[in-house]
Amino acid sequence: MTVAATGRPERGAELELTVDSLAHGGDGVCRYGPDGYVVFVAGAIPGDTVRASVYKRKRAYAHARTVEILRPSPERIAPAADHPGAPWQVLPYERQLEVKSEQVQDALRRIGGLDGFQLEPIVAALQQWRYRNKLEYSFGSGPGGELICGFHAPAGWNRVVAIEDCLLASELSNRARAAAQRWAVQQGLTAWERSVGGRPGGAHAQQDRVGPAPDGRARLRNLVVREGRGTGSVQVRLLSTPGELDIDSLAEALRAELGDERLSGVMWTRTSSLAESTAGGHTELVCGDAQLPERLGELELRISPEAFFQTNTEMAEVLYGVVAEYAALSGFERVYDLCCGIGTIALTLAPRAGELWGLDIVEAAISDAIDAAARNGVETARFFAGDVRLALPELVQRAPHPDLIVLDPPRAGLSQKVIRRVIDANPKRIVYVSCNPTTLAPNAAQLAEAGWRLTRVRPVDMFPQTHHIECVALLERRGAGPAPAGGATAAEGSTDGASTAEGAGAQDGPS
Repeated sequence: MTVAATGRPERGAELELTVDSLAHGGDGVCRYGPDGYVVFVAGAIPGDTVRASVYKRKRAYAHARTVEILRPSPERIAPAADHPGAPWQVLPYERQLEVKSEQVQDALRRIGGLDGFQLEPIVAALQQWRYRNKLEYSFGSGPGGELICGFHAPAGWNRVVAIEDCLLASELSNRARAAAQRWAVQQGLTAWERSVGGRPGGAHAQQDRVGPAPDGRARLRNLVVREGRGTGSVQVRLLSTPGELDIDSLAEALRAELGDERLSGVMWTRTSSLAESTAGGHTELVCGDAQLPERLGELELRISPEAFFQTNTEMAEVLYGVVAEYAALSGFERVYDLCCGIGTIALTLAPRAGELWGLDIVEAAISDAIDAAARNGVETARFFAGDVRLALPELVQRAPHPDLIVLDPPRAGLSQKVIRRVIDANPKRIVYVSCNPTTLAPNAAQLAEAGWRLTRVRPVDMFPQTHHIECVALLERRGAGPAPAGGATAAEGSTDGASTAEGAGAQDGPS
């Protein structure tokens, strides 16, 4: 029964709401009651009138999920796929681009308090579907208790929705997923339990969830399928609880489906973690190579399972082209690439730079970057592993006065302390690659207060049919002179800084 619009709604209440706009994160924004209490609604777009069920309630806002669309928005179009990972497919693609561009501007102006920059037209994706090179699927139980493989339902993390054809993945990637699922069903395997529900808590209940099934066999958690879009190779990693599996037969099933020339490697990760994550655990290489071969433009790469790589290979080339344009290198500059991953930005800039220094906290990624530099004949790039906050002062001592710093942090952005380290390094220009404008905004505002000016921002659509937004921002130092005061000194953190990865070039980094 729909609740009348009075006061704040209780958890479990069903409300009739009309969506005004889209929030950062993709939910519809609604106003409820005489005071305009904010309700974020999953599965709704501007102009929709929906019946929504509240599942989380706070003092200032609530979260709800759409139960029924009572009156659809004039903008709403028919979805191309039953896919919880593509919630914006009901918006025309041109409208998706408009919203993303608006949200970048809104974040920078409203959250960052920034003005005077040029917001350039958003770059549309080359492919609106089948663009992802990496998919993380979850195993779950269907209505009849059967094993299914798919994605988590929107606003319902413990429920998995089965998928037959993932339109975000290529046909080759889908074949790998389907082959792994058929194998699991034939083996009679079960999924791990993500919630104990009404069962008693405590250590025994947790052990029941993360331990093996009663027959001693592992229970399935996730399936990661990664594709080298430039090489046609596929890597498959199965994640499970501890326990026994006939894992060799999985490799045989994948080899039979894909062929030896396509199957790059198969891995098995066992973990006892309660967290819904594909990171951590003990990983065993079952067959093939642990590194996935990939091509990005003219670069030949090999990517470790733990290393970050942009999930849209074709648009990564476009994105890095924007970085190169903003960097405006003349061939003599010293460049720092912070949060460099496997070094793709640094290696892309290498022909235009005098020297490059890459830093990332993931040692496997740094090993990949060192290997890529050697493989591609780049002698001007040096990479080392370390926490940016601790290792950057040491890098500044070793290779002072960078002309350019490239920042490519994860969605959480950079802490104020890391930004202070960047300020201390005193580069002439900063190119910030952001996958979240709401964290770019405060980082850019802190840099603006310290003497840099945000001049240009260009959104790049890496993830059609979703709310995710990538953009590149250029900040230029106002004037010249000594580094702004107030930051940490170069000596701070040097005893706990970079841990040098083994490989060609690593010895040139801070020790």
